[in-house]
Parts: sequence; C-alpha cells; structure tokens
Amino acid sequence: MNTPAPRPATGDVTTSDDTAPRTSIWAPLAVPIFRALWLTALVSNIGTWMQTVGAQWFMVEQHTHPLLIALIQTASAAPVLLLGIPAGVLGEFLNRRSILIWMQTLQVLLSAALVTLTATGEMTPYLLLLITVLLGAATAVQLPAYQALATEIVPLRMVPMAASLSAVSVNVARAIGPAVAGVVLSGFGVAFVFGMNLLSFAAFLIVLITWRTYRPNPHQAERFVDAARAGLRYVTQAAVVRRMYVRLGAFVVPASVLYALLPLIATQRLNLDSAGYGLLLAGLGIGSVGAAFLIPWFHALGANRTVLLSSVLFGAATIGVAVSPWLFLTLPILAVAGAAWIGVVATLNGAVQSFLPVWVRARGLSVYQMVLYGAMAAGGLASGLIAGWIGAIATSAIAGAATLVIAASQLLWPLLETADKKRDTFALPLADAVRDIDGHSPTLVLVRYDVAGEQEAAFVQQMNAVEHSRRRTGARTWALYQDREDGTWVEVFGVGSWSEHLQQHQTRLTQYDQAVIETAGALAQSVDVNHLIEHDSAASAHTKPRQTHATVTAHPRQEKTP
Repeated sequence: MNTPAPRPATGDVTTSDDTAPRTSIWAPLAVPIFRALWLTALVSNIGTWMQTVGAQWFMVEQHTHPLLIALIQTASAAPVLLLGIPAGVLGEFLNRRSILIWMQTLQVLLSAALVTLTATGEMTPYLLLLITVLLGAATAVQLPAYQALATEIVPLRMVPMAASLSAVSVNVARAIGPAVAGVVLSGFGVAFVFGMNLLSFAAFLIVLITWRTYRPNPHQAERFVDAARAGLRYVTQAAVVRRMYVRLGAFVVPASVLYALLPLIATQRLNLDSAGYGLLLAGLGIGSVGAAFLIPWFHALGANRTVLLSSVLFGAATIGVAVSPWLFLTLPILAVAGAAWIGVVATLNGAVQSFLPVWVRARGLSVYQMVLYGAMAAGGLASGLIAGWIGAIATSAIAGAATLVIAASQLLWPLLETADKKRDTFALPLADAVRDIDGHSPTLVLVRYDVAGEQEAAFVQQMNAVEHSRRRTGARTWALYQDREDGTWVEVFGVGSWSEHLQQHQTRLTQYDQAVIETAGALAQSVDVNHLIEHDSAASAHTKPRQTHATVTAHPRQEKTP
C-alpha cells in the first residue's frame, strides 16, 4: 500500500476537555506497516537497553571507577545532543526510510564488532565507550526520521495515539531491556547480551528493507543552514513547545540518576549479584509496562496533572530506593518509578508530536531528543562525579529530593494551554506574478496599517501575537513603528531569503497563525504590503483587499523592541 502524506494533528494537549471521540491508544496498530515498524522498533529498543546494561555490568566486573560506569549512559546520550539539529534537517528533507536503513545497517556492523571483541576477550573499558558513542551517533541520526515517519503513516485522528505509542515503545523498552539483560547476564554473560542486541537491530533492518511501498513526500528545497535555523527559531519562539522542553529537561536531569546508579545501589546497598540486579530492573519494567495501559487515563487527566503527579511519584520513589534496605521493599518502589517515568516522558512526547506543525515536525522532534538525551547525559555525568565523592546512595537521595522540588515548580509554571491553537496548515497565496529573482537574497517585508485612534491600543496588543507568529515562521528581525507624518503603523520584519518568505506563505502558517494575522488586519482600515529584496531594485508584492503597492518610507516615532 502507498504511504499517506503526513498531516498535522489537532487538539488540546494540555487539557482534558476535548469533546471529540477518543481513539484507543492501540488503534494505530491496526495499520499494518505501522504495526510492523512499531513492533520491530520495540525489539530494537529493547536490544539497545540490553546493550547499555551489559556495558555497565562489564564495567562493574572490570572494577572501574563509578564515573566510567555512569559514562556508559552519557556515551549513549551525548551524540543525540551533538547531532540533533543536523539529524532533524536530514529527517525533514531526505527519504526517511533510506536514513533508517543506512543507520540501522551501521548499528548492525558496530554490534557485530562489539560481540566479537567481547567474546574474544579483547574488549577494554575505553574501547567499549568508543563503540557506545558510535552506536549513539547512529541512533541520533535516525530518531527524528523515525518519529516523523511513524506519525505520517496513520490517519489524522490517530496521530496523537501514534506519537504516544512511539514514546511508550522507547520507554517500555528502557525497562524491559535492562530486566531481560539482567537475567541473561547471570546465565550467559556480557557477550551473549551484546549478541541479542545485534539480532534486534537486524530484525528492524529486515522490515525496513522489505517495505518498498514508501514514497517520500515532496519538499521545497531549502539550504541546510537555513533549514536548521528555521527549526531552532520555531522552537525558541513557540512558547508552548519551549515550555514542554524545559519541563522535560528539568525532570530528566535528576530522574536519570536512578537509572545511572542502579547497578551500584544493587551491589552496595542490597549486596546483589547480576541476577539480583536483573530483578531490580524487572521491577522498573513491570511499572513501565503497566503504565502503557494507563495512557488513555493520562490523556483524560491532562498533561499538566499527569506530569506533575508522575514527577512527584518518581522523586519519592528515588528517595525510597536509596533508603530501602530490603529487596522486597525496593521492587514495588521501582515499579512506581517505572510507571512515573512513562507518565512524564510519554505524555510530553505525545503532546509535542501532536502540536508541532508538519513543516517543522522532524526538526522540532530532533530538539526534543536533544533535550531528552542531553539531560540524560548530564544526569549520568553528574551522578558519576557526585557518587565518586559522597557515594551512590546519598547521590540518589539528593536526586530524588531535587525531582520533588522541580515537580513543585510546575504549580507556578505549568504547561501552556493549546486548545485555541489550531495546527492545520494554511497557505496564503501570492496572487501577483513574481518575476525571477535571486531566491537566496535577504528580504525585508514592510506592512503599513492605517488604524483608527480608538483601535490603536487593541492593535498594538494584537501585534504582540503577530510578532511571535512571524518569528516562528521565519522572521529573523521584527519591529513595529508609527509614522510621524500620518500616524499609520508600519510592521517591519526581515527574512533570510525570498525563498524562505515564500515558505512562510505556502507551508509554515497554521490556522492559528492565520487567525492572529487576520485579527490584526481587521483592526485596520487598510493594509499595504511591500517587499524589499537586497541587491534587487524591484520590489515584488502580493495583493490583499484594499492594498496599494507604494514604496513605504517609515519615520520611526515609536518602536516595539523585538
């Protein structure tokens, strides 16, 4: 079957008062190719976490410093932080299936080398860190492409559920993989764990190779640097997305300490061997799998309350694990921690994927992955350094307390409402024919508004929203002036190129952006638009009702600082 074109999701990601019929969390699995990709991606993710645990236990067996043990997590996560933006651009404009095939092939080859070196006794701690970094780099490149691909092959109504399932896959694997690895380690050793990871990568690669009906969606060409800037500009200017990312990073930094130091808690606090460590990981896994069945309840509860409640539970569970002296008490506490982790990360991931517009989805998701993995890397590094100083138990307790403080901050700084921000793409046509010009020339857009005196206060307030819309969709500079001669208002914003300005009109505006701009125009008696293109003497303009195309010369009397 041919893959349908990607479509934006709509709906409220932070409140629970959506009156539309709710789709089951499992509904996207009815789509055959999504089901095949999701299941094999789950297996591949499980293998990845098995490899992480195997690497950590290899370090324990080698009696390395706690910093090197914690650096396994950092080595996996740091490449996502370094390569996130380029990966997002590649995932936006190249064939996503091809990206996945090449990166999965690389992971198969690296995993084969890992198995061979370990089985022959040639593996060293530093060589293991190097291979882990390379595997992390391949993961970094494929993550944005996979997440954007997963949401484009299901019907529109299932996009939020597909996004949540993708998050569930990653986070359930985070718990199941270590649990299975712990059991396998006790019976077969580290090399066998690495071999199972190799097989999991191969399974996902086979599905990708045999899926030949995928057709990439056409994209208007953009220069690499401009595309990267546009993605970063959107994230920094979209307050809803920015706050989700800050909340995610603030939670993950202290929360990742529990995962990074759990091997040391197992050996130092509970005096467990690899089999006992596997039981601890199984406790996390049971909680995470159970949380997957609570996703519909999370949606009904709303993102704000879900993230707040889950953060509190995770912080309390981290402290509980640190102080518990008994295995039978630690296991249920870890189950709560596993469920709470899913509650935070899967909820935020689903909300982000549902909210990001189609034109910037892969780039926006790449920044999400940068925040997630960067926070994990930072948490792993910090936990290793602090644990080497004050011990793993005290470090875990401090991390749990920090998680509780961060959770409390959400009462003052909650996630933003999104019910009124419609995400469907809206194209503003350029009605006038435009002669050939250099598409890469910097462009200055001037919009003159003739506003009656009694409407000026409302107009200036509305232009605050217009500024954010312009900057989200491509404006690098923005200012509002008032002409001292006739009192009209002049909006001036600069775009990196004429091509990027065309993108503003054709693909980047959502229905919410359209409403913001039209509301400002409705407060004016007339609107005149003019484009000035650097190194080109002729300015091209598009028409709207009551527009004239005279050259605008504004004499600034009042400027709104961008």
